Amino acid sequence: MPLDPTPWLRPAWPGVTAFMTTLGPNFGRKAGDPALAMAHRAELAGLLGARPVFLDQVHGATVVRLQRDWHDGNAPQADAAVSTDPALAVAILVADCLPVLFTAPGGVAGAHAGWRGLAAGVLEHTVAALCEAAGCPPGDVQAWLGACIGPEAFEVGPEVVAAFGRVPVERDQPGFLYRPNPQPRWHANLPLLARERLAAAGVTGISGGGWCTLTDDSRFFSFRGEALGRPRGRMAACIALGR
Repeated sequence: MPLDPTPWLRPAWPGVTAFMTTLGPNFGRKAGDPALAMAHRAELAGLLGARPVFLDQVHGATVVRLQRDWHDGNAPQADAAVSTDPALAVAILVADCLPVLFTAPGGVAGAHAGWRGLAAGVLEHTVAALCEAAGCPPGDVQAWLGACIGPEAFEVGPEVVAAFGRVPVERDQPGFLYRPNPQPRWHANLPLLARERLAAAGVTGISGGGWCTLTDDSRFFSFRGEALGRPRGRMAACIALGR
């Protein structure tokens, strides 16, 4: 059955093709039928007008520039990619971590930003790599935040608070709401933390965010939701330059 892009999420950007898929087709080779996931990935090329390149995501901060000889079997370990080639689309797998898509004059990028990647600087590194590749300042970059686990559902401990440079005292912190449970716990706001990092990197055009993959089980796959009996699967956040 052909992919139906009607319910997918999209930034309102001219000159590029960009979207995040929703519940339905699975694009994760390790989260369901691998052959079907590969067939779905192949179908994305027709919708993007470019070949999507999926990275081997490892929750880090490495950014790469897409190469034409990369494919699903040999793409490197990285959590963000830049493309200045209209034939190659950046593709990020999503299941609770935050996907961020970027556009700039002459280039596009995408990043997989869970809390570890965010704290390690994956968004700042992506902005810098895109600016270098496209020859533009950060002010020319636009960023769009896709769906991720929302702050009402993402409970974390003091080590996560500390990773973002906050002192994990038992009160609210920027990006973290204190909720004793009964041990000290916080609810982390990944979109807010991402916006903070992007703004510090000089990006002013920031949009998207506000969807929760865990609580909106009619619309999204969720890694954490799998333990609650939700279907296994991974969504894809993709972006390609217009031809």
